[in-house]
Amino acid sequence: MSRNEFEGNIPSSFGNLVFLEFLILSNNNFNGQILPTNSNWTNLRFLQLDNNHFSGTLPTWIGNVTSLESIVMAKNHFEGPIPIELCKLVDLLILDLSNNNLFGSVPSCFNSSNITFFHLNKNFLSGPIPSGFQNNPNLFTLDLRDNHLTGSIPNWIGNLSSLKILLLKANHLGGQIPIQVCLLQDLNILDLSYNKFSEVEFTTKTRTYSYEGDILENMFGIDLSCNNLAGKIPLELGRMRSDIRALNLSHNNLSGPIPVTFSNLKQIESLDLSYNNLNGKIPPQLTEMTSLAVFSGNPLLCGPPLRNICTKMRPPSTMPVDNEGEEGDIFMDMGVFYISFVVAYITVLLRIVAVLYINPYWRRAWFNLIEVCIDTCYCFVVVHYHKLFDFRLAWP
Repeated sequence: MSRNEFEGNIPSSFGNLVFLEFLILSNNNFNGQILPTNSNWTNLRFLQLDNNHFSGTLPTWIGNVTSLESIVMAKNHFEGPIPIELCKLVDLLILDLSNNNLFGSVPSCFNSSNITFFHLNKNFLSGPIPSGFQNNPNLFTLDLRDNHLTGSIPNWIGNLSSLKILLLKANHLGGQIPIQVCLLQDLNILDLSYNKFSEVEFTTKTRTYSYEGDILENMFGIDLSCNNLAGKIPLELGRMRSDIRALNLSHNNLSGPIPVTFSNLKQIESLDLSYNNLNGKIPPQLTEMTSLAVFSGNPLLCGPPLRNICTKMRPPSTMPVDNEGEEGDIFMDMGVFYISFVVAYITVLLRIVAVLYINPYWRRAWFNLIEVCIDTCYCFVVVHYHKLFDFRLAWP
């Protein structure tokens, strides 16, 4: 019954449909509570009520419908905590409560090894990332974006061997990004942006897109923007899987040069390094990234394709070189310095001459000053000459 213009409450008689297995009321204008308590949906497997105007708290009786495999209630007005009774649903594959007004912590009792898609994004949930998933070998998507989660990414994240999409954007997570993230070899999309990490919808090509369906199999991207990352960009980022499509490190405190290893990312389409403190010469090897459509750099970078020319003041042999063989610092050309000095000197001299030529008063004052200086110098030389002459006559 989805995609109609049905409105009002769900008829209470629906609760008597004992053999009902699929109830799909998506994209309508239903409102109010779902159903009164003591529903008889003992065989219900799929409950999809997304994109309506349902409100109130999530009913606890849903936990008694043990046959449920899919609960999709996104884009409604549900509020309050997530009922702990949902942890009874051991056959649950999909839980999508995104885009509601839920608050409180995420129950850690979601220990079902069958959960594949877990979406709680765009709520007001707080507390740490729930630990109930740490032994789940089937979790495909974990989307907790746009909440108020705190703490750090747990080390057990590396145990989620089937995880392809990890979205933790716009929370209050901090601390280190655990190295166990590197164990997620099937990870397609990682979004940790807008958090408070201090060590080392998806945004790409300066725009935010929504990805769903089969395209997720071919979309690979990493977004670490808007954090407090500092230091040089790790060379290992350029040694990731070569089919990554987007890499966003913008709005951090990264410094140093762009790693030459980025040239290994042959299929990358968007590379955003803006709003950092990167400097040095852009590696010419980046011209091998033939799929690159959008590149955002830093003002201190130089070399092609930018118009900023990398000028040097020291001989190449004395330039500090990093492990990738790149020049670490940019120096001023002394020839440019000398030319600038001479031009400035001549400019000042010409201005003085112009003022003396135009203004008679200043011209007379200038000549009087010169005359006084000449007389003073003459008197000084004469006096000291006589003193020296008298001294020589007195010498035995």
